[in-house]
Amino acid sequence: MKSKMNIKSIFIMAIISLASLLFINISLAANTGVINVDVANLRETADAESTILEQISLNQEVEILGEEGDWYQVTYNQITGYVSKELVTVNANTESTEENNQVNQNTAEENTTDNTAENTEEIKVGETYKISENTKLKLVPSINATDVIELKADETVNVTEIINGWVCVETQTTKGWLREDKLKKDEPEKVVEEQQEEQPAEETPIKTQYINSSTVNVRQEANTSSTIVTTLTLNTEVQVYSEENGWSKVKANNVEGYISSSLLSNTKQETSRSQTTSRKSSSTKTNTKTTAKTTAKTSQTEATTSVPASGNGSSIVATAKKYLGYKYVYGGSSPSTGFDCSGFTSYVFKQHGISLSRTAAGQYSNGVAVSRANLQPGDLVMFGKSSITHVAIYIGGGQIIHASTPSTGVRIDSLSSGYYNNNYYGARRIV
Repeated sequence: MKSKMNIKSIFIMAIISLASLLFINISLAANTGVINVDVANLRETADAESTILEQISLNQEVEILGEEGDWYQVTYNQITGYVSKELVTVNANTESTEENNQVNQNTAEENTTDNTAENTEEIKVGETYKISENTKLKLVPSINATDVIELKADETVNVTEIINGWVCVETQTTKGWLREDKLKKDEPEKVVEEQQEEQPAEETPIKTQYINSSTVNVRQEANTSSTIVTTLTLNTEVQVYSEENGWSKVKANNVEGYISSSLLSNTKQETSRSQTTSRKSSSTKTNTKTTAKTTAKTSQTEATTSVPASGNGSSIVATAKKYLGYKYVYGGSSPSTGFDCSGFTSYVFKQHGISLSRTAAGQYSNGVAVSRANLQPGDLVMFGKSSITHVAIYIGGGQIIHASTPSTGVRIDSLSSGYYNNNYYGARRIV
């Protein structure tokens, strides 16, 4: 009798256990979950190293079949596999699923709004950008993907492909994926803004004078061996800003430079002045004639002294000098609109049938490298600290010509001056 009671108890316990197991399975089968990351990997087994069967996007719903350690067994698109629990938000019923979907949707919209605020410009394939903050470069477009390398803030990259908010970028050494919001617009001409801030306030001229010789050279510095900026003719009006050691700092036709003070007069000259002077014979007149002769000699020297250049490089320099004084315009690449630094160099070389890359950094890949000690007229010279931000044309004698700033336009500067000497990056020989 006692044996029969034990058998009956065991039978009842077995029925209760089966019912409980069935209830648990039914409960789990009835559960669904929502992916809470950008991309989750559906794996063949409950192992982070197992084969990836499918990739499931943010807010996609999966059916939860069971649990195995830190993994859910789920079904998605008729494929059964395993997803890490931390990547799934479980919904006990349809109502809670809808609530979670709404929360995830709102979060996604907020993130999209934030990203839009940070990136007001559309990312484009083929364009150069900078890294906005230190970030990991991924092997594939997924936050769970293997890290390739860490990119530092302000590092320059080139975009080669765009997929669903992910961009494929390449550096000088590697290639990989990151989110769009990790990029910001590259500003190759940033140096121009820094230079502009350092420029002193615009001077006020002290007087107006006129060229008193047939041809007079305006020089970069106050000496006869300095580079010629432009040439002025008889009776050209100039604004004088200062006078020192026999030289006047002047501005004419939007070009600044230095002229020997003896070549300037307060009034315009008569065309018969030299004939009248030659007829005078007194001692005072002789002194005047001697002064005039000295002035004429100085003028002749000014008109014929120039920086030596040869070959194709000298032709490039000659073309570049035609645009002295033209205005600086960011993004400009023609005389009609104005120039920025790389737009100026591109335009000058194009006049000789030579195509250059459009940006200063891009032009560093054109031609062949040349040392600073071996620079020749016509070579491209680049400037910047960690990356190239400015480009100019070397014209010889330690001088460069370039589209400088909005306030100065196309001008000539000394390569040994503070900014250009301290930020010299390298040079390329194109011709």
